[in-house]
Amino acid sequence: MALQITEKKGIFYLKGKINCSTVRSFIIHFEHYILQNRCTTINIDKIKEIDSDGLKAIKTLTAIALRQQKIFSATGYNTKDIYDDFENWEVA
Repeated sequence: MALQITEKKGIFYLKGKINCSTVRSFIIHFEHYILQNRCTTINIDKIKEIDSDGLKAIKTLTAIALRQQKIFSATGYNTKDIYDDFENWEVA
């Protein structure tokens, strides 16, 4: 299943998978949005799979936001696994 992105009231709702076949378009889409806006929020409630490439993509977008002094956040039921992975990651 391809990654589907919809937006409602400034929050992007993702559905599908964030994996090696979808990360390129995922990064391109949200990097542009991060650069154009102060705050970017994604909701991953309907994400069925996030592989290691997907986690790296979220880390990449977080780093881009930090460098640009912007806010990038992920919300939803599955975010605990993402934030647990971030505990071992150093932002430089």
